[in-house]
Amino acid sequence: MEYRKLGSTGLEVSAVGLGAEWLERHNTEEVKAVVDRCHEMGINILDCWMSEPNVRSNIGAAIAGCREDWIIQGHIGSTWQNGQYVRTRDMDQVVPAFEDLLSRLGTDYIDLGMIHFIDDPEEFERLQEGEYIRYVKELKAKGTIRHIGISTHNPFVGQLAAKCGYIEVILFSVNPAFDMLPGSKEIDTLFKAESYVEGLGGIVPERAELYRLCEENGVGITVMKGYAGGRLFDPAQSPFGVALTPVQCLHYCLTRPGVASVMVGCDTPEHVEAACAYCTATEEERDYGRVLAAAPMHTYPTGQCTYCGHCAPCPAGIDIAMVNKLSDLAAAHNGAVPATIRAHYDALSAHAGDCIGCGGCESRCPFGVRVIEKMAQTKELLG
Repeated sequence: MEYRKLGSTGLEVSAVGLGAEWLERHNTEEVKAVVDRCHEMGINILDCWMSEPNVRSNIGAAIAGCREDWIIQGHIGSTWQNGQYVRTRDMDQVVPAFEDLLSRLGTDYIDLGMIHFIDDPEEFERLQEGEYIRYVKELKAKGTIRHIGISTHNPFVGQLAAKCGYIEVILFSVNPAFDMLPGSKEIDTLFKAESYVEGLGGIVPERAELYRLCEENGVGITVMKGYAGGRLFDPAQSPFGVALTPVQCLHYCLTRPGVASVMVGCDTPEHVEAACAYCTATEEERDYGRVLAAAPMHTYPTGQCTYCGHCAPCPAGIDIAMVNKLSDLAAAHNGAVPATIRAHYDALSAHAGDCIGCGGCESRCPFGVRVIEKMAQTKELLG
């Protein structure tokens, strides 16, 4: 395993990290199998943004006895309300949710306490003098969190964070497709096709500036969305018209200034091994440059879900990210839906047909996904 300094925190993190979001789909034994394989392969950092109680408990059970081997990136403001994830700054919800995270993980401290999900620069500025940020800073003063971080998809928010003086780590969405997407101060314009640059023109200035600021200011970057929800593996879905491998995607991320670790979503021990193949890959296997240079002209595919979960909560109780994932998997089989996918879909507590069309999910989606339309399509496909 390759290890890197995480900004100026003094921590050294594995280049491949565990993005634990998909572990909430698994039972205690399955979670332990994934976490154990990560431990065996030398992975030492995991991100737990999820508020769902069982996954927190399962991760806690998996790291019991080796807590000190793990650098935990835990989020403040990710809460569980009425059986659903809710991002909030309501301190009556924020405080018990963070205390629940500590309790279920079986620890009295979090290494990286993350200000959870800000994509609006005005929200970032507004929070600076409020009780939420005061609480985060108090947690650090007490040693309950060792370092303060933030998660965002917006390079303008990232720049503000990199310059503010107290944020030490940024969890940011990085991959070669997103790097060509102009940032926006309006969340509803982020990542839309019409703002995508024609051709392979390189990293847009605001994202390059973010990487530069992080490198210069000693702010470490941990990466989410390194695979763009798996779409970069499929030439039909990739905006480049060609496929990249997991190793090439990881190498792209790890060659950005300031990047220390990529949080890879893993469902199985085999997924862990596929990601860790990066560490023994040859330079030729890592080379994404020739692939991108030979790619055809492209436009970004409109409204692609990367299954991040920020569309939640749904008033109808739909797990939108999981429904979209299963729908995409099913659609790839040209109508012959595998029994395993249908069984997973049927087991969900709410289905696409339960959508009431309120549009709240669409207003929260950082990627411009037309969720209502997607639910209608999925209802036709899967029932």
